[in-house]
Amino acid sequence: MKICLGSDSVTHFVEEITRYVAEKGIETVPCGAVAGRKADYVDAASEVAEKVASGECEYGILFCNTGTGVTIVANKFPGVRAAMCYDAFSAEISKLANNANVLVLSIRYTGERLGKEIVDKWLATGPSTEPHRVNFHRKTDALDARTRKA
Repeated sequence: MKICLGSDSVTHFVEEITRYVAEKGIETVPCGAVAGRKADYVDAASEVAEKVASGECEYGILFCNTGTGVTIVANKFPGVRAAMCYDAFSAEISKLANNANVLVLSIRYTGERLGKEIVDKWLATGPSTEPHRVNFHRKTDALDARTRKA
């Protein structure tokens, strides 16, 4: 598994979650400020979303003050399903029901312990095989393909 991680700033929370993911033996690709580059939230989200959309990375994790800005930007990229998660349940549902491939964490509202719980649940969960949720995934993919051509 290869995960890119991006942010517009590097805080203790960003450093701890980045280290936590790497310690799990997951290959990480730093983006934006996580890579030591000056980047605003649009730059960081775009870099992560491009890597996920191209298949260079299977998943992405974005950090943002509230999480809103990077979620909006990342979801502009075809094939990207960025989900702002604020607890383990929202992380689980983002994968089961929405097949999210980019996890968004709020630097301002997420503590280190909760952040690790969210990451653990998100990484441990795959897309649902329940027919009604598979239908959601299929319909979302079709909408993505249709609007990509526009």
